[in-house]
Parts: sequence; C-alpha cells; structure tokens
Amino acid sequence: MACYPYYFSRFRGLRRGYSAVDRGRSLDQHPMNALRPVHAFTRISLAFLLVISLAACQSLPKLGAGHGHPAGQECLHEIIDRGILRVGMTGAQPPLNMKNAEGELIGLDVELAQALADAMKVELELVERPFANLLPDLEAGSIDLVISSLTITPARNARVAFAGPYLISGSTLLTRADLVQRVEDFNAAARTWAALESSTGKAVILEKFPLAQFVVIDNQEDAVQLILDGEIDGLVADFPFVEYALVRNLGRGLATLEVPLTTEPLGVALPANSPLFANLVQNYLNTLDYTGRLMQMKVRWMNDGDWLEEMP
Repeated sequence: MACYPYYFSRFRGLRRGYSAVDRGRSLDQHPMNALRPVHAFTRISLAFLLVISLAACQSLPKLGAGHGHPAGQECLHEIIDRGILRVGMTGAQPPLNMKNAEGELIGLDVELAQALADAMKVELELVERPFANLLPDLEAGSIDLVISSLTITPARNARVAFAGPYLISGSTLLTRADLVQRVEDFNAAARTWAALESSTGKAVILEKFPLAQFVVIDNQEDAVQLILDGEIDGLVADFPFVEYALVRNLGRGLATLEVPLTTEPLGVALPANSPLFANLVQNYLNTLDYTGRLMQMKVRWMNDGDWLEEMP
C-alpha cells in the first residue's frame, strides 16, 4: 500500500511538472503544462507506469466464490456457442473507457476487452450500463464480463469472481485549487462531495468525510462541471479520471491531492460460478502482461495522450 504514494510523490518531486497541491498550485500554473497540455498528460501518467511495474511483483488476488451465475452453470461454453463476448462498461470513465467525437467507445478497458474477445475467437459486444448496474447485470447474466475501472474489493469479490489486476489505481479528490489546501475543512457539514453510486469513491467519502454532504452523480464529467459552477465542492473518483479532468480543464482553477486517498487494484469481474471462464481470462491477462502487450496498452492510453485529439 505504501509503495503507491511513495513512488507517486517521488516522481512528481523529480519532474516538478504537475499540479503539486501540497505547494498550493493548480495544474495550469505550471508553464510546462500550459504550453504542452497533451504532454502534461504524459508526465502525469508516467507515475502510473512506475507503480504498475511494482504491481507485477505482487501476487494476484484469488478468484471469489460468490453467489454464482443465475443459471448456476459454467458460462464459458455458452459464450463459445454464442460466438459473442458481452462486456459491460460505463463508457464514461476516461481514459479507461469513453466515447470519442464519433461516438465510438475507446480506451484501455475497450482495447483490453477486444484483446480478450480476439483470444477467445469470438465477436465483442460492448454493453454500456450505469456504474451501479454493472455487477447486478453480471449476476443476472445479461453480460459476461465487467471491465470498467472496477476496483477489486472484498464485498464485490463475495458476489462475483475477479481476474487481474490489470491496473493499480486509487481514489483521489478533484476540487478547486483554493480549497485543496484546506484539508482540515474537507470533513465539514458545509462541504459537498460527489461520487458515483456503488463506487469506492462513495465509500471513501462516507469513511473519511462523514460530516460532509454526499451527492450521487451518474456521470463524472458532469460532476466536473458542477465543481466549476460552484454547485459542489469536489468529486472523489479514480485517479486516472481526475488526471484526465485536470488536463481537459487547464486554466480553470481545478486541483487534486499530492497523494491519492487510496490504492486500489482494478480487475475484470466475471460470474462467480464459472471457474473455467475465470481461469481462461486470468491466463489471457497473464499472457498480455508477460508479452508486454498490456504495458503497450497502458502506454497508449495513459502516457501518449494522442487520443485526446479524438475527444469531443
């Protein structure tokens, strides 16, 4: 747990190019970022690549038992017979999954889903769902997998199985630059923090800021606008999204914490009573990792930043 904040902080201190909130500055106040916003995303995201390299040395979480698929049967045979892999995601969690200007789903989660479908020699069907509906739909059998910036937690792993992790993330706070230094004021009745329903961000707010007001939001990008409009004080969301929001809103007075509030493994959720399917997906993830292809995906979506030009 401690390795994530350590490397994250050390990297920022070396490059001095990010909105180091411990020094009370927002992202746009750094000349390098103001001149090259796409490269600002590059510098931000390299911290993740350092952490991900460490994650490869750690053991993977065990697959959960849970309540099982509604039919109580292994679903791998059904997927192969159907010839289609149905993968659920929100389509609104950049840079992991989002829609470009053409309305096409893109992102790390999308590319990973396509790689799994290709390995299984089936077609890919991306199914968009609100975040809170993803696991219920997986349990109901209307989707086969969930790849949507989903943290592996004990509560979730008691319901469904997980393969991975494929990325080490964490929850952090997006707020106004003038507020981010006043950490002592975060847990106050006058503060209003937002998060997705059923997200780890919601759990973080309720645990760390119990006196503050909590607002459920359906779309994280809408929450960013609420912050800019002064309707809420901030958003607790996955680190990659917060960094994306900062880069997309340069010069608008937003900032985040120097160290994320949590460290969280992101995994692929599967039906609980399908051990053959879970084993297959884990083996494919291992292969993508060992061959370096998973790292290439991470570099493309969390380091290069070229895809930002495709966004609306």
